[in-house]
Amino acid sequence: MAGASKADILKETGATVGVDRANFTVDEGEIFVIMGLSGSGKSTTIRMLNRLIEPTNGQVILDGQDVMAMSKDELREIRRHKMSMVFQNFALLPNRTVLENAEYGLEIQGVDKATREKQANDALEMVGLTGYNDQYPTQLSGGMQQRVGLARALANDPEILLMDEAFSALDPLNRKEMQNELLDLQENMQKTIIFISHDLNEALRIGDHIMIMRDGEIVQIGSPEEILTHPANDYVERFIEDVDRSKVLTASRVMIRPVTVNIDKDGPRITLRRMRENEISSLYVIDNQHHMVGLVDARDVIQLIKDNNRDLSSIINHDVPTVEMDTPLKSMMDEASHSPLPIAVLDDRNRLQGIIIRGAVLDALNGNGGDSHD
Repeated sequence: MAGASKADILKETGATVGVDRANFTVDEGEIFVIMGLSGSGKSTTIRMLNRLIEPTNGQVILDGQDVMAMSKDELREIRRHKMSMVFQNFALLPNRTVLENAEYGLEIQGVDKATREKQANDALEMVGLTGYNDQYPTQLSGGMQQRVGLARALANDPEILLMDEAFSALDPLNRKEMQNELLDLQENMQKTIIFISHDLNEALRIGDHIMIMRDGEIVQIGSPEEILTHPANDYVERFIEDVDRSKVLTASRVMIRPVTVNIDKDGPRITLRRMRENEISSLYVIDNQHHMVGLVDARDVIQLIKDNNRDLSSIINHDVPTVEMDTPLKSMMDEASHSPLPIAVLDDRNRLQGIIIRGAVLDALNGNGGDSHD
């Protein structure tokens, strides 16, 4: 608190500062990734949340209650019913079957056999291990063993999953498969997941928010796109320099505001005026609900005016490339490079939110994404 460095404290006291005044909030139902290099304090942080490691100071607030102030019995209830942990080394019992491992947490809670078997079977089904009930851990691949560990954590239906480098012991193929599994499960379960990782690509892929730590301190907290487009300092910049931005940045990051006309109230003269004011040769047509109708070209608009025709619908091009707001750039690069038209970005109600021009995609991939349209 007096400002001494981690190295000074180690030299003077022999004690290592594991976590230094970390202050952060995790939202309900999100995947919150804590990442950093070895020794950064990330594993200490997650173990303080359920007091496997006792913090020397501070609070851990869960549902308005301070976990630090809880008795041993209260803490035991929290660990059994609200927080489950998935470990890097699987932590399976080798002399127990897959089903027995999955139901172990329920067994030590005193849950009756029929109930715990049902909940364990449901959890095994969720992680894709139906039919492996009678196998033993040594008969399974590393990826399958980690699925058993995840099923055990899910069996008692916790509100919060603490995952300490849960996939880091797996080979790259199994690791990606487990990341997919976790994202699929989260779509259905909406758990609060605090996930420790030292792999930035993994963090960017699964995290709703990412907290980067260094020497026990928090360096930056943000969404994957915020981390990529607005690194807090040189340390974070070095962290992200080798990241494939096309897999992380989305349409919403690089879209710009479109110039539009309303098919229900605007005619060709208003349309042509907006084109001239904005120095563009085409613009988007929307309706009163902001749904995208299509695109009109300046030459067709001019011809309508010459023909004294006010019906914009007769010249609308409905064949416009579209993407959703969360579409990764990688998925639209081919379209952006070949389409003569901008790509329209729609929300889940088919409302026009923005457009993507080729230059914006290239800027984003070169590390300039995010500011051109703010």
